[in-house]
Amino acid sequence: MYIVGYFLMAIANVLNIILLFFMWVVIARAVLSWVNPDPFNPIVRFVHNITEPVLFQIRKRIPVHFGGIDIAPVIVILGIYFLRSFIVNSLLRFSTSLM
Repeated sequence: MYIVGYFLMAIANVLNIILLFFMWVVIARAVLSWVNPDPFNPIVRFVHNITEPVLFQIRKRIPVHFGGIDIAPVIVILGIYFLRSFIVNSLLRFSTSLM
């Protein structure tokens, strides 16, 4: 059973890294929205293409524009914190119980 425990621990760690990376990309998207970046810059396009599907779903379901301020990135960051604290920690605790 310890192999399954190590496998779940590896999945939890990889998921944690992916969620942390996505959180920083969302933060970069919010910072880029404050300035007027070149839309043809590959980094700006990467950040936009990675975050727009998630932010679009939030904006479609919840009215998140209050006085011209977009709160969708804040909702996504809170969701990432929830996923990191609930799913990742649950996987880690379950994996340690299997070892």
